[in-house]
Amino acid sequence: MNHGELASANKKHTLASWVAQDQWKPLTMTKAEGVYFWNADGEKFIDWSSQLMNVNIGHGNKYVNEAIKAEVDKISFAYPGIGTEARAELGKKLNEITPDHIVKSFFTNGGADAVENAIKMARLVTGRSKIMTRYRSYHGGTFGAMTAGGDPRRLANEPGIPGIVRMQDPYAYQSPIYRGKTQEEGDQVLIDQIEDTILFEGPNNIAAILLEGYSGSSGIMQGSEVYWNSIQGLCNKYGILLIIDEVMSGFGRTGKWFGFQHYPNLKPDIIVMAKGLTSGYVPLGAVSVSDKISTYFDTNPLWGGLTYSAHHLGCATAVANIEVYQNDNLIEHAAKMGQVLKSKLKELAANHPCVGDIRGEGLHFVIELVENQETRKQLSPFNSPPTEPMQRVAKHLIENGLSTFVRWSWIFCNPPLTITESEIQEGIEIIDGALTEADKFVK
Repeated sequence: MNHGELASANKKHTLASWVAQDQWKPLTMTKAEGVYFWNADGEKFIDWSSQLMNVNIGHGNKYVNEAIKAEVDKISFAYPGIGTEARAELGKKLNEITPDHIVKSFFTNGGADAVENAIKMARLVTGRSKIMTRYRSYHGGTFGAMTAGGDPRRLANEPGIPGIVRMQDPYAYQSPIYRGKTQEEGDQVLIDQIEDTILFEGPNNIAAILLEGYSGSSGIMQGSEVYWNSIQGLCNKYGILLIIDEVMSGFGRTGKWFGFQHYPNLKPDIIVMAKGLTSGYVPLGAVSVSDKISTYFDTNPLWGGLTYSAHHLGCATAVANIEVYQNDNLIEHAAKMGQVLKSKLKELAANHPCVGDIRGEGLHFVIELVENQETRKQLSPFNSPPTEPMQRVAKHLIENGLSTFVRWSWIFCNPPLTITESEIQEGIEIIDGALTEADKFVK
């Protein structure tokens, strides 16, 4: 089938997520290698978003593919109560790459149910019910995880699960909290507000604060060390657990194993993982917990789990995937290429009046587009349908062979960690043309 036929065949009998089906215009994929994939017409695209920010080791890694083939010939499936070599080895590897106080991992199907289990664990261990999360956050598409996330896709799901308490974000570029203030000054005001919220809700009612280790698809707005050190301080002061969601920012995405490691004083009680855990080759998620959490479940049941939890093939894939990070020095490479990407994005910002802000770390960046740099008015408002300028931007990118996420006024830049400097330049040149389109709408 050509591209049109394959797209139609997919639309005929399958449903797509997050979109009205009449508006679904799928790309097709018949081949993928490295940082590229090809559609059914043979057209080549640079994968500037690593699919869903998860194919960290790139497409078609032979080491991982061979590990999957070898393992499936031995064991295709083992129910979650059975121990296997792959499961034991993955637990050991995660113990090695996480902080010393993180001692055990619970394996799930993916990131969303890992978040669900993290919330359940926090409530079970503390006996408290409330979970504090950010307005601009995303934690997954299942019922509880969607409620926990602040992404506007949650609105159709409300009222969702009880006990979610929201707080404002360290969005220095747009938030009124930061007007006339430095990032650090605004962060301190924000922290004071968050502590007020804790007191309003009752500290003895709050089980955990749930944050992305490095902000992701809701705009990569991160905050300074003042913000993160103070969050840890509030958790310590009020006996609140800290859950760090590393589903998107983990496994080298920001140039470190985990996003929270940019802040040395952080000591999360629970770390949630998926995406880069297997780079999407086989679905798997994980909830890695501190010795305190682990000890609680020594004598209390862990009320969680699904048929495919700790899937044997997923565990084996994750082991091989982590070995690729280590053997190919991909974490270090991501940090190095991140500096290249940041430099080139800054050059684009200097040449295009539509660019309001560049944010990120490693291979995890976003470009925020505005119609006026002084007023900072966005080209497409948050939680609204895409405007004409952003439609033009998205169209230019895909027509010129670059696949990525364009949300509201943001262009996401999250290529595989294997990307080279020349491949970064290839993507930058395509984005340059898209920004020229956006410049036409600057006032």
